[in-house]
Amino acid sequence: MTQTVPNSEPAALTAGDTAKWLKSLSDYPASAGWVLSYALVKAGSVITFSGTASGDEHLVTVPAATTASWSVGRYQYQASVTKAAERYGVGAGQIDIKPNFAAVAGGLDARSHARITLEAVEAVIQGRASQSQSEYTIANRQLKYIPLSELLALRDRYKAEVLSESRVDGLGFRNKILTRL
Repeated sequence: MTQTVPNSEPAALTAGDTAKWLKSLSDYPASAGWVLSYALVKAGSVITFSGTASGDEHLVTVPAATTASWSVGRYQYQASVTKAAERYGVGAGQIDIKPNFAAVAGGLDARSHARITLEAVEAVIQGRASQSQSEYTIANRQLKYIPLSELLALRDRYKAEVLSESRVDGLGFRNKILTRL
């Protein structure tokens, strides 16, 4: 089966997978000597690569061995074309580099920030059910708990965020169907 090559940058890709797309830039055809290049940046990391000519179009292919070394995270990118001493920006956006589960040693917590936080808040609420005090002092050190009302508000906020993520992933229900017996 032949894989169709997309005609734009991916929104996300997995580290360790081949990244490939075909970019058509009518004002800057590859056949006229224009070279398409990308720079991806996030805090502490810069990735650069270029396309090759495929007729008038620019074919971008980044081998799996190269993407395997990319750090996971959200990158901002800029695309530009160059020819001799000329350089022009032709695009910008963001790409999410996802972890390669097969290459992760020692396990991976693939939960989102919202899910991790929701589970932590729910654990505190559950632990709080058996405690009646809201503060205590030991050796001149005082600790105050977050009020239960604030924890419940945090829980509701993160529960809504997790539900929103589930809907984006196609896992949630958009409408409730209520019945009465």
